[in-house]
Amino acid sequence: MKKNICVLFGGKSSEFYVSCNSARTIITNIPTEKYNVIPVGITQEGDWYYYEDSIDLLPEAKWLDSEKKYPAAFLTNAKFPGLTVFRGEKTEQIAVDAVFPVLHGKNGEDGTVQGLLDMLEIPYVGCGLLSSAISMDKSYTKMAVNTLAIKQAPYVLLTSKQTAEKRIANMDKAEKELGYPMFVKPCRAGSSCGVSKAKDRSGLEQAIEEALKFDSKVLVEKAIVGRELECAVLDAEELVPSRVGEIVVTAEFYSYDAKYADATSRTDTDPDLPDGVVERIQDAACRIFRVLDCRGLSRVDFFLEESTGDVVFNEINTLPGFTNISMYPMLMGKVGYPLPELVDKLIETAFMD
Repeated sequence: MKKNICVLFGGKSSEFYVSCNSARTIITNIPTEKYNVIPVGITQEGDWYYYEDSIDLLPEAKWLDSEKKYPAAFLTNAKFPGLTVFRGEKTEQIAVDAVFPVLHGKNGEDGTVQGLLDMLEIPYVGCGLLSSAISMDKSYTKMAVNTLAIKQAPYVLLTSKQTAEKRIANMDKAEKELGYPMFVKPCRAGSSCGVSKAKDRSGLEQAIEEALKFDSKVLVEKAIVGRELECAVLDAEELVPSRVGEIVVTAEFYSYDAKYADATSRTDTDPDLPDGVVERIQDAACRIFRVLDCRGLSRVDFFLEESTGDVVFNEINTLPGFTNISMYPMLMGKVGYPLPELVDKLIETAFMD
């Protein structure tokens, strides 16, 4: 008997549109001879809908205008672990065997949905509650990775609750210890949303204000000059690291626009790297995956520092993008997991102990 796989997409996140695009890729590649697909879209306002229209409407969130969507909810009913769909005055219950949460950023990749599914005892693809929460918060990720003695960019942490005097003191500390240029990032956001490069005090102040629009915690990091490299990891009974890919950008850094709007940015899935770099990055990616107690999949990002040749950890994404330009599926394809097999394997991981 086929299993019912609920694919969650959209969400209350600045990465709403990326999620909709990723979901189209995932749904297209789910093997229908093994699984029934139950698409559930979440609006930016937080409304959940069971979606019955064409998946071709998912990109650019055109599905929101469809009439073939119905309010839906997971109800905490231990006798029925599934979805309740409200069709006018009638309700329909759909059994759910597992969930593929194709949700990026806050309210999806940060442990919130994972906690809900844990409470409902519904298996799901990807990292658990604690791993998702820690990996989403760049400051806590850094603390965990520090235990591995893997090099990271030095940083200063600011919060919206700090007094004006404390913020000034932290900016002074950043100038003294990090120096310009610096990168200013929301602690809990992805796809480079809210990230800015600060070259002077005025730019630093503006960058902090911009980052605070996305999160109440802000990371100010020393800018690392070097190549931007990524390694995908698949948890298929044993960890499978991918080949190492490179992000090649013409902009100052890999911003949201550079990722999704700049046609000159490109990805290289087989870059020419110095001897030993691939192995060092693969080893570091797997160690980071383990220390954060990840499950299923993650993409781990690094710099190859120009001045030292050191591998420097940047960040981890526990639900990386699956758009047509996303590195994770391209890199896994290079090590024997083309998209249909990759999606199938990821669904299988939901049922692993």
